[in-house]
Amino acid sequence: MKDRQNIHGSWASRWVFIMAATGSAVGLGNIWKFPYIAGENGGGAFVLMYLVFILAVGVPIMMAEVLVGRRGRQSPINSMREVAIESDQSPKWALVGWVGALAGFLIFSFYSVVAGWVLAYVASMANGEFLDIGSEQAGKAFNELLANPQALLIWHSVFVVLVMVVLLGGVNKGLERATKIMMPALFVLLLLLLGYSMTSGSFGEGLDFLFHFDPSELSWNAVLVALGHSFFTLSLGMGSIMAYGSYMPKKASIGGTVLTIAALDTIVALVAGMAIFPIVFANGLDPGAGPGLMFITLPVAFGHMPGGQVFGFLFFVLVALAAWTSAISLMEPGVAWMVERFGLKRGPVCIMLGLVVWLMGIAALSSFNFGSDVSLFGMNIFDFLDFITANIFLPLGGLLIACFTGWVLTQRITRDELAVSNPAYYLAWSVAIRYIAPVAVAAIFIFNLIDKLG
Repeated sequence: MKDRQNIHGSWASRWVFIMAATGSAVGLGNIWKFPYIAGENGGGAFVLMYLVFILAVGVPIMMAEVLVGRRGRQSPINSMREVAIESDQSPKWALVGWVGALAGFLIFSFYSVVAGWVLAYVASMANGEFLDIGSEQAGKAFNELLANPQALLIWHSVFVVLVMVVLLGGVNKGLERATKIMMPALFVLLLLLLGYSMTSGSFGEGLDFLFHFDPSELSWNAVLVALGHSFFTLSLGMGSIMAYGSYMPKKASIGGTVLTIAALDTIVALVAGMAIFPIVFANGLDPGAGPGLMFITLPVAFGHMPGGQVFGFLFFVLVALAAWTSAISLMEPGVAWMVERFGLKRGPVCIMLGLVVWLMGIAALSSFNFGSDVSLFGMNIFDFLDFITANIFLPLGGLLIACFTGWVLTQRITRDELAVSNPAYYLAWSVAIRYIAPVAVAAIFIFNLIDKLG
């Protein structure tokens, strides 16, 4: 089949795609969530289980998304439709693309609020506001930020503008140019923080917390946490990777490329943990602080360390970069579809979608202040958006993509796009995408709903 041409452009090289997709995958969860859930659930045993699930679930589904995106050469919605038609199947499979695009759109509306908190902390660190403060003061400062709708609105607005400016430039002048700057900067900052952490005096204690191998701590719940994080960490089920895959060069190996992305994503998460926990232990703070680790525990730690103001500032810049690269990929599927569907320029599309998510973000940030009394199914707006995307849209999207590529697409298409010379590799992917991945994602779907609603 003659390769379709994408009207939006294409990545200059395989490595640009790797950096862009890694930027999509590396987000807030890598910097704070993975390290503390690893430490709380068996350390090295949890990490080992997580890596197994990355290979058995995350990588096969990511390969499937890239495969469909590159074959269709359009937005996820239109790529799903075109590839389904090529396989003599119903064009209604485009609904899977809709699930992903809508999920990304909804996630961005509250993700931008959290990213706004990060930007606020970049400014606070630069101003030295956390020097020599205690946990109680840090907690009070965070709560005061949440209770201040004007401050949240400003930082939420700044983040939305930052994302839309990149999207406005298109694939090459926007996404690619931003990727070439932000991803190297992210890696450099991470290594600087790791070097700083190694001099904190508690590096060994931090490593022990993250990598101690204790299978007895690996409960059934910990296995489910590892399974869930292996799926969510790679930005699967929301169309981002499919959209980025549509810009991927035809000659690039999908399997090798996806393995590289998964490896980089995991390395970032582990190095983040190696940088964070020695700092936490050096200051006698709680490593299991969960979400509060980033906005309460770490500011206190940096505020009591030599050079802490500088490195605390660099840490929050790092987190802001991770949030920025992820958020760009959340909005790209919707932008691409509107350009294709209505024949509009990217500029008007970015302004329209930017305004909509900006307004939705205001609704989300109101959950912490003037709209705290608003309830949807017993949850505030922020928690409701988080719940339906993480527990319904994303697992559903991942499950449908696995079923589509494993059972609906013809082997002619999957073999042609994967282009693996060793039949054993194709067989391994086929077994994983047909049997292992659907069962695993269905388990995430069911158990998450039971946990949240039970």
